[in-house]
Amino acid sequence: MSGESPHMPLSPAPDLPNISTQARRFGKTRDAQATALGEDYVELIDDLVTSQGLARATDIARRLGVSHATAIKVMSRLEREGLVTTRPYRGVTLTQAGRDLALRVRARHRLVVDVLLALGVPPEAAELDAEGIEHHVGDVTLDAFAKYLQKISKAR
Repeated sequence: MSGESPHMPLSPAPDLPNISTQARRFGKTRDAQATALGEDYVELIDDLVTSQGLARATDIARRLGVSHATAIKVMSRLEREGLVTTRPYRGVTLTQAGRDLALRVRARHRLVVDVLLALGVPPEAAELDAEGIEHHVGDVTLDAFAKYLQKISKAR
């Protein structure tokens, strides 16, 4: 890799931020990555229960492309956090806190997709990219996204 991008002109390297600022930025990213996994599980469980009436560990593992053991481990963590309830032979259900989280995650995902579509990103790419962006974007940016969509909606 030469460091050049066919999509963007090269610009000079920015000045490094102070240490605490840079550490805070990277910390935010690490926290988002840890949170993203649980959010993906909660959203998928909600989708499975809504569409099939049941969310089973096997289905969750297959749809997320992880092993059954990994899915069980994450769901155990989500149960400790009060987001899901697991019952042998009855699958996984969301608690009220889990349902609330699934709604917030879905709304955030939809907002990110809508902004990407408004920018001209093709639908499949927008859905794919939103899966990563949605977990890393903060409330200030989400508010700006919503205002941007309102602005362009009024302009049409």
